[in-house]
Amino acid sequence: MQGNWRILFSHMCSSSFLLLWISVGLDVVEVAGSQQGIPLSVVKLWASAFGGEIKSISAKYSGSQLLQKKYKEPEKSVRVEEIDGVKLVKNLAVKMEEMFRRKAEATRRLVEAAEEAHHQHEDNPDLQEGNNVELGGEFLLEPNDHFNNLSVNLSLSVVQVPTNMYNKDPDIVNGVYWSEALNKVFVDNFERDPTLIWQYFGSAKGFFRQYPGVKWHPDEHGVIGFDCRNRKWYIQAATSPKDVVILVDVSGSMKGLRLTIARQTVSSILDTLGDDDFFNIIAYNQEIHYVEPCLNGTLVRADRANKDHFREHLDKLFAKGIGLLGEALSEAFTILSDFNQTGRGSVCSQAIMLVTDGATEMYDDVFEKYNWPERKVRIFPYLIGRESAFADNLKWMACANKGYFSQISTLADVQENVMRYLHVMSRPKVIDHEHDTVWTEAYVDSALNDKSGPSLMTTVAMPVFSTKNETNQGILLGVVGTDITLQELMKLIPKHMLGIHGYAFAITNNGYILTHPDLRPLYQEGQKRRKPNYSSVDLSEVEWEDKDDTLRNAMVNRRTGTFSMEVKKTVDRGRRVLKMHNDYYYTDIKGTPFSVGVALSRGHGKYFFRGNVSVEAGLRDLEQPDVALADEWTYCNTEEEHEHRHLTQIQAIKLFMTGRRPHLKCDRELIQEVLFDAVVTAPLEAYWTGLALNKSENSDKGVEIAFLGTRTGLSRTNLFVPADQLSNRDFLTAEDKEGVFNADHFPLWYKRAAEQVPGTFVYSIPFSTGTLENKSVVLASTAIQLLDDRKSPIVAAVGIQMKLEFFQRKFWTACRQCTALDGKCSISCDNEDINCYLIDNNGFILVTEEQSQTGLFFGEVEGAVMNKLLQMGSFKRITLYDYQALCKEYAGSSDSARTLSDPFSVVKWLLTELVIFLLEFNLYSWWNVDLSVKAQRSRGKTMMVPCDTEYPAFVSERTIKETTGNIDCDGCFRSFVIQQIPSSNLFMVVVDSKSKSCSAVYILDTFEHNESLKCDRLKFQKDRKKPESCHPFHPEENAMECGSATCLSSHLTAVLLPVIAATISR
Repeated sequence: MQGNWRILFSHMCSSSFLLLWISVGLDVVEVAGSQQGIPLSVVKLWASAFGGEIKSISAKYSGSQLLQKKYKEPEKSVRVEEIDGVKLVKNLAVKMEEMFRRKAEATRRLVEAAEEAHHQHEDNPDLQEGNNVELGGEFLLEPNDHFNNLSVNLSLSVVQVPTNMYNKDPDIVNGVYWSEALNKVFVDNFERDPTLIWQYFGSAKGFFRQYPGVKWHPDEHGVIGFDCRNRKWYIQAATSPKDVVILVDVSGSMKGLRLTIARQTVSSILDTLGDDDFFNIIAYNQEIHYVEPCLNGTLVRADRANKDHFREHLDKLFAKGIGLLGEALSEAFTILSDFNQTGRGSVCSQAIMLVTDGATEMYDDVFEKYNWPERKVRIFPYLIGRESAFADNLKWMACANKGYFSQISTLADVQENVMRYLHVMSRPKVIDHEHDTVWTEAYVDSALNDKSGPSLMTTVAMPVFSTKNETNQGILLGVVGTDITLQELMKLIPKHMLGIHGYAFAITNNGYILTHPDLRPLYQEGQKRRKPNYSSVDLSEVEWEDKDDTLRNAMVNRRTGTFSMEVKKTVDRGRRVLKMHNDYYYTDIKGTPFSVGVALSRGHGKYFFRGNVSVEAGLRDLEQPDVALADEWTYCNTEEEHEHRHLTQIQAIKLFMTGRRPHLKCDRELIQEVLFDAVVTAPLEAYWTGLALNKSENSDKGVEIAFLGTRTGLSRTNLFVPADQLSNRDFLTAEDKEGVFNADHFPLWYKRAAEQVPGTFVYSIPFSTGTLENKSVVLASTAIQLLDDRKSPIVAAVGIQMKLEFFQRKFWTACRQCTALDGKCSISCDNEDINCYLIDNNGFILVTEEQSQTGLFFGEVEGAVMNKLLQMGSFKRITLYDYQALCKEYAGSSDSARTLSDPFSVVKWLLTELVIFLLEFNLYSWWNVDLSVKAQRSRGKTMMVPCDTEYPAFVSERTIKETTGNIDCDGCFRSFVIQQIPSSNLFMVVVDSKSKSCSAVYILDTFEHNESLKCDRLKFQKDRKKPESCHPFHPEENAMECGSATCLSSHLTAVLLPVIAATISR
């Protein structure tokens, strides 16, 4: 075990950093109030006084009662409807299908143009730079808001050639020349569909043509390493899904540079495998060694996480002994045959990649036994080193098994030689002339950085073939592609119909998330950075309560249906949890490998209401200066026409509703409801203004902001103090991600208020941006219901931001009250022998005598009391899981991680340093620890690795209003009282501090994380939907086009030709 358990026996009743409480020799006794040293009646008085005062302030300055009244006035004219989830998800699928269809059509136009341009072009081997074509000419670049203000050229595309390629090569120059014809189609596509972003052509020769034109920047070494041919969109479009076994020679002759080149060759092969491919790696000398021993005799999916796992093991290879290739080949053929018969894997193309410095024989007996006459498994030998003594044998293997031979002499030769196998694998598709449309999983485009970081997108791609009268070898010219931002996909989601906690999501045929509000692809280290396996997060890793994968498998298999389950949704970055019952509705998106789902929470989340006001009144109130609409919601689509891009949503709504721009594409239903909300909430502006102008009100400026939000994404704000005097300036700004209406969620203060008892306020210190200044304010919010029954939708939420000092002062004033006639109180929070705390329903401290403890979890300060509250049922511990976490690991350390089934998992109160507690996107950011994160792995340094984590959240029991208790151990006696604050989510906790010797505390000093990439997880194959198209081989292929086969010796040719003729005749 990597870490150590340390037992720290503390004689202090409060621990400064308590992660776990285990009672040792403690006799905890519940006592009645009369037996306590702290009078329950006094604490009740304090709680009542504070609760009344703070609710009065919250209700007054938020205007909650006025807003509730205004929503009830038109009660008889509004119509409450239950949301039809099946209809909702089917309509959403149709919209997504139409959007994807437009992108696919743009891509098909590029295919047709490319093939026609190549057909008309006559190759000229003398075509050189400076003669007929100019490479890399200067052209005008201008910032464009559609491309996040990146400087682009909308009239021309740009050509990029990797640094390791010769850009004057005649093949490249000719390709650049004829592909210039794509410029016109790029521009035409963009004019037809202004929502398009990047369009491109990736040539089989290695160059990359991209529209719009941008300036490519080399890295710090002056190198442009981007090669389009190892991008997933290229590989998936160029070849069919494949099962691959990689054989690596680790005999003694492979020592030194040869083994280094071999490792790089294997790594480059892995780069060419996608999520629809399966693989394994076997090292051989006189014995067979599986690179990952636990995967003996099977294949795994080639997702990012699995490939990275195998790359780590490549460093452990060392050369010794002699190489017995025959047994390795037999093992590889057996694996491919057995795995294929199970129905797992790609069930399409198969290949063996052989990385070696030579073969002493041809092993025709092995091929005769396993591969002839069908030759379903292609052989791709890579000869490592400059010697060619055994080259003929390897060439023969390739040619006799429909493969391709390459010789790799230096590290610089690796990538170009590895890529050649793709042309061979693409031959059947080329001969069949099948322009299969492929769609990639979600990935990050670093070029299109927006305010929240790099953009997530998917790509639609199609292969481009030569239509000239070629031989039957088949010629792949390249692949064209079009990118689609997932933000555009999310704009189609009718957020106002999903309720406060509802959401839409989509997954791929492999079960990987395309879009989901709980997908966290980035973490932060000064700037946003990609997590290692962000593109292969499975639906079961975010909807983890579905233990049997019922929802996931139904969606993977493209079914239409419904599903229901209890869920625990974390908010505030894992500090808080909301327990709900979700109903899921799902269906497939025609023409794509994707499925879409909608989740609606039961209760208020299943109901929607329709109000009605005149357009004139609605537009008048919508244009008030205190009104804003959700930035990431789509009321009108201003992206589809260039002339509309400058419009704000409110401007577009006005033009559409007044008939001046009838061709604008707007959601009339949503607009009608937002106009209704604008009219109903308009009186709040005058109400807030009146409070602000009344000098006798808020004289100490304790209340700073009043705000509201409605179910349609409309919000209003009012400042009671100047903006430059706000204690927390991030609140309700783009910096506060959880405090505003977002593309996939309602504000945090809105969601939490909706789960409170109607008429009560929820109070909290905001954690959202993680800045220290946020601990200087308290937020209070309450939900507004339309009706008084459980079927009533939550129509709005209102709240205030107040200074923490103002809030705390009200608390301490209330805690000095007593019922004594002479005014001399027997007990007060000013007394040194008691400690008074104000905590929220998740156990976080809002008020304490020690300011440094504000915002901490109560268990860190009063561990024994918190433990007792859990035992008594006043609070409940809820176990949560995060399968997208990043954990800190030291390079070179042994793999001693445990799985979640480890018996020690029951004591994971908090996950220790194992996590980067707060990289912005990790869930359990409980403890504010500043840890530096290294993105690149290096020996002797820490690195971040994917891991599965279990962590706790705490929730108060609503039915328990007050509790008293004693803790008695070895003569140490402590009493405490906990009392709920009326009309709130708060609790007053008063603890006897006279006794300082009480309990033994175990401190969890170090705890290993458990990684995602464990053996049992690698072996486990979840359901997936195989791509419908498969082109494994074609009878008309030219098997003699197999690398350097044209240079075979006459003896070898004489041996090879009868074999090929015999297999073809069969």
